[in-house]
Amino acid sequence: MGADTRSIRDAWLSVPSPGEAGAGLERFTGHRMERILAIVAAIGSSALGLQALLAATTTISRVDAPRVALMLLVFGPLLWMIVACISAKTVRAACGTFAVAYVIGLLLWPVIVDRATREPSSQPWIFFLVNIAVIAAMLAFPPRLQVLWAAGMPFVYGYVRLVEGDFSQQYWITTAFDVSFTLILGLVIVSLGWMFRQVAAGVDEARDNAVATYARAAAATAAEAERGAMSALMHDSVLAALIAAERASSERERDLAVVMAREALTRLANTEALLAQEGNDEPVHRAQVVAELRRTLSEQGVDAVVEERGPSVQVPGRVARALVLAARQAISNALMHAGGRGLHVVAETTTGHGLVLSVIDTGPGFDPDAIGEDRLGIRASIVARMAAVAGTSEIRTDARGTMVVLGWEPA
Repeated sequence: MGADTRSIRDAWLSVPSPGEAGAGLERFTGHRMERILAIVAAIGSSALGLQALLAATTTISRVDAPRVALMLLVFGPLLWMIVACISAKTVRAACGTFAVAYVIGLLLWPVIVDRATREPSSQPWIFFLVNIAVIAAMLAFPPRLQVLWAAGMPFVYGYVRLVEGDFSQQYWITTAFDVSFTLILGLVIVSLGWMFRQVAAGVDEARDNAVATYARAAAATAAEAERGAMSALMHDSVLAALIAAERASSERERDLAVVMAREALTRLANTEALLAQEGNDEPVHRAQVVAELRRTLSEQGVDAVVEERGPSVQVPGRVARALVLAARQAISNALMHAGGRGLHVVAETTTGHGLVLSVIDTGPGFDPDAIGEDRLGIRASIVARMAAVAGTSEIRTDARGTMVVLGWEPA
């Protein structure tokens, strides 16, 4: 059993955590792949953008307001895109803005350009940015729009170029070459982006499955350890108390046997509560606690409501486990003793970022003081379990129904 536990622990520790830079499969996760694509896009955009800017500035012989406005329209969003890709902030917004701004600038090109100085063999500076617009679309848009940008941008450029040259024969050859080149390169860019993202998504899925597998194995190991602890407790404490009671021959010995029996029952009641302190203590969202309670109600075949109040909150893993198990016991009690009448559960976030679970029914109620010490449903599974995680438990009951309130507040 010890070797199995160590093997599971070692396997679990081998799974890279989200914050472990460069560890194993983590370098290929979706988030990291997006970061790589953004950095590559920033490098390529900087190189081609500088080339286009030099070509644009060298062709301006005088202050030309329309051309300057066109340059600002194109190079302003391009600069934002480069900065966003490097800083990893507002990447999609910046890339989407440049992709759209470039299309607008391309459509305005024939109106702004000086056709008297046009040269069919010379490429305009705006040509250098066609595939940068495709890269921007790849980072900002869903796959269908990426393909549309990759396949459509070269033809838009070709049409604009032909309009600029009044569809003269001299422009057709160079334009056809430019269109075919940018079309092939754009489709390759989109295909590579899609492929890398699919690889990263597959690795993410495999890692999630591995974590889930190890979590199930760890839970099975914990359950086995709990059964072992219960068995040892039964053997050492309860059996000793029974033997002492059987051999008691005097009043003092019988009183001692009663004390031993009570102590054994108390230890038995607190066993699960003590075990609740062990295990993974990663934060758990309130939504996960609510999902577990809804699953419990579904398994019991009960059509009851689990209501959420207040903003979402996180609690430590051991606290969430204790809250769920204690609430399950309260639900079982309501089903057994109240027939599930008016049963509903409320999960409420407190002002101190704590969590309170209330299990409510409209049954006949009961007298808590009349419950024998040998009945462990409330004392062990609810009260002791919540006390073990520094939580609180309160039972409010009368003839109109019962409310079990389970609470935890951060220190």
